[in-house]
Amino acid sequence: MKIMARKNQKAPWEEEEEIIWVSKTEMKNDMEDLQKLGEELVGLKPSVLAKFPLSDDLREAINDAQRFKNEAKRRQLQFIGKLMRNEDPEPIQLALDKIRNKHSQATAALHKLETLRDRMIEEGDAVIEEVMAKYPDADRQRFRQLARQAKKEKASNKPPKAFREIFQILKDLYLNEDL
Repeated sequence: MKIMARKNQKAPWEEEEEIIWVSKTEMKNDMEDLQKLGEELVGLKPSVLAKFPLSDDLREAINDAQRFKNEAKRRQLQFIGKLMRNEDPEPIQLALDKIRNKHSQATAALHKLETLRDRMIEEGDAVIEEVMAKYPDADRQRFRQLARQAKKEKASNKPPKAFREIFQILKDLYLNEDL
């Protein structure tokens, strides 16, 4: 009796390759995600876009899309989506997330300055001393004067000129601190 081996049967010692099937819908969703990423890139300013790790073709396509309008822009965005398939989206996404994070960090810092200003007006000298400890170049006398003035403005329902000026000085001190 002769045993015939089947042609497509693998020997037990050979490893089988695992095949990962991707549905058509999943591929389509991935392409749409790449196109959305491209659309976000088109919305950026050229100075910000220069910092992104992009190929020359993609950079040129994005510059063109920024100039186009209506139907031409829509077609260009589809083309950018097609070019994005050849790019590694991870570094681009990381750079985009970094830019978004900078924006939210700046917003949080401005909220902290507003809180500091409000405390300065309400609590007076104790908070002014905190500010002087953090920003030694600040003008203590000017802060005291503006805090008193802001309190008077609030009590008499006048426009908050001193209130705004305190915030502006704090903002300038904060921005110059990083330099």
